[in-house]
Amino acid sequence: MSSEDFEKLHEAYGSVYEELRRQCEQLSAYSGEQKKRFIREIDEKADEANEVLDGMENEIKNAPPAYRNQMNVKIRSYRKNVSKLQRDVRSNDIGYGMRSDVKYIVYNAENEQSNYSSSQRALLLQGTDGLNRATQSIDRSHRIAAETDQIGSDIIEELGGQREQLERSKDRLINTGENLSRSRKMLRAMSRRVMTNKLLLGIIIILELAILAAVVYFKFFRKR
Repeated sequence: MSSEDFEKLHEAYGSVYEELRRQCEQLSAYSGEQKKRFIREIDEKADEANEVLDGMENEIKNAPPAYRNQMNVKIRSYRKNVSKLQRDVRSNDIGYGMRSDVKYIVYNAENEQSNYSSSQRALLLQGTDGLNRATQSIDRSHRIAAETDQIGSDIIEELGGQREQLERSKDRLINTGENLSRSRKMLRAMSRRVMTNKLLLGIIIILELAILAAVVYFKFFRKR
């Protein structure tokens, strides 16, 4: 429902009804064919008022139930007012009694319109307040979403940096393992060389001792 369209139709009904009321009050000044023609114009104006009321009913079809029921009651009251004017015209009850009834109807209509305007303003204020609260809630949700998105981006960036650090640490560990393997090989090779050197040294010492013993033997004991 468009409240603006409904308000326009309501104002249009007020204008049409006011014109219809004036025509009914002026009917007593006519007679004969002029009176018949004027009655036809009154009927046309009443049809116009009913068409406006039909448009108002269409506008409130999608309104909230409580609001729609309230407006339907008012529209039915407006239709009764229009029908009563037509009946009074048809029965030629155009004298003082009719003018009094018309004034009473107009008074009731004005009161109803005043009550309707007050209730509509209250509903509009409530709707505006609800819309403001919803807008504030949406703004807060947007801020929270933006903050969450920023936090998520920071976490992803931090995790990316940690991943790079872990990959560098892994590379260093692999290099360290390779270096240790090479070191172990070198130590084993050095150990073998040391054992070989010790063995050779032992053999050399034994040979020297043997040579020394031979020299001593030939020098001191062979001559005798």
